[in-house]
Amino acid sequence: MSKLRVLSILVIAMAVGLTGCLSTTRAVLKTQAPETYRTESVEQVEKGVSDRDAAVKTLNAQVLVVATTGGAKEGKVKEYTSFKGYIFVLKPSCLRVILQLPLIGSSALDMVSDGKTFTLKRASSHGNVWVQGSDKVTKPSKNGLENLRPAVFLDSLLVPGVRPDEFVTLTESTRVIQTDPRHKVGIAEPDYDLNVLKTEGGNILRVERVIHISRVTMLPFQQDIYDDNGQIVTEATYEAYRKFGGQEFPMVITIRRPQDEYSLKIAVTKLTLNETFEADQFELKIPPGTVVQKMP
Repeated sequence: MSKLRVLSILVIAMAVGLTGCLSTTRAVLKTQAPETYRTESVEQVEKGVSDRDAAVKTLNAQVLVVATTGGAKEGKVKEYTSFKGYIFVLKPSCLRVILQLPLIGSSALDMVSDGKTFTLKRASSHGNVWVQGSDKVTKPSKNGLENLRPAVFLDSLLVPGVRPDEFVTLTESTRVIQTDPRHKVGIAEPDYDLNVLKTEGGNILRVERVIHISRVTMLPFQQDIYDDNGQIVTEATYEAYRKFGGQEFPMVITIRRPQDEYSLKIAVTKLTLNETFEADQFELKIPPGTVVQKMP
């Protein structure tokens, strides 16, 4: 049989297979475009992010925090009982986080930071443990939660605006939102990805953050933060926006640290923006004679 005849038979067989009884059909998620969505320039998108950031000077939030540790590296995931607490922010860099023990209500953790160093008090079975260290981890711990520093909260709770020494590019993407899990119908929402970059000398640009913005609401729904090696160190997602004094703020913020294998889900139960704090709001005094653990 000639090669041409063999090729002709194969082509016919494939055609029958694709159009005849050998084909199968299965249901997939059906998508549709939103009724309305916005189109903006890169300048407008960047201005929107920076204006939202500039509009918030202070933050006073009552929260519920659920921590999860573990993942593929450990082969297991552990979820902790939710903590009630408070988060205070005074921009540009002051932070205080207070978490309370479940049921008892006494302090489980109290941490303050000035943007450079932090002081932390945590409860233990042997009394309070005091820790001080740099806001940036210089020697990572095998225990992922020990790598939780104030900068993780500051960078994730409020999406920072674009600084004068940073550059931006804008790309488009689409995410599928399944509004009703009972029906295989979803919304194919067009989104913007604002890439925030910084120069490393010469003509080299490094991605610092990618802010994912809904073109329906023009609000961020996710922020990816990268390290110097181009790896994602923080993924923060933002849900359930509500308006406070003309400013939209997410009531559910989830912070994931893929390299450290932990996540924090922060549900905001009460929020006040731009109030004036007392002078000692961001002070945590160490009692005289206390042994303080130093963290690099």
